[in-house]
Amino acid sequence: MNAATQSLTLQGSAGVIEALLDTPSCGVFKGTAVIAHPHPLFGGTMQNKVVQTLARAFVQCGWQAVRFNFRGVGVSAGTYDEGLGEAADMLSVIEQVAPAGPLALAGFSFGAFVTSHVAQTVAPVRSLDKLVLVGTAASRFAVAPVAPDLHEQTLVLHGEQDDTVPLTSVLDWARPQYLPVTVIPGVEHFFHGQLPLLRSLVARHLRT
Repeated sequence: MNAATQSLTLQGSAGVIEALLDTPSCGVFKGTAVIAHPHPLFGGTMQNKVVQTLARAFVQCGWQAVRFNFRGVGVSAGTYDEGLGEAADMLSVIEQVAPAGPLALAGFSFGAFVTSHVAQTVAPVRSLDKLVLVGTAASRFAVAPVAPDLHEQTLVLHGEQDDTVPLTSVLDWARPQYLPVTVIPGVEHFFHGQLPLLRSLVARHLRT
């Protein structure tokens, strides 16, 4: 955590949700970004380096960023629920940290899968300013499509050499939607050695 990070204790349908809030140093922000972490059963937490990098990109661009632990991770109550309960967790976080105002959603790997379904739930009733999906787990889960009117606000990032989620699976998911995918040559799933590039690409999207 950095000096501007605050610990939050939120409530979800399974009980307590552990979260962290990062805010711009000026204390003024454009809106709130809620960011989802990788698979809970494979070491995914809100402290994941890609998740932290996403939070830094949002803060750098003037957003406050909320990371949280899915049910059963850290001190968050409950147990793994194959994405259904995790989507409920994310919706609960949104309701508590960003009940109104500009909203952005982001997720990495399993978190991108969950975020896609949360976006599908939220978009019909509330404007989404930005949607960022990184290493989207399309080979392992049924990722929800992105509504056509959200395409301009959406960034899908994937590593060319991702051996956890093959690039072909993400392209197969995106192709019927004509949804662009930004491919980073030579990069694998966890963006080892390329986190500054990841942050730069996300920040570029947030500024457009």
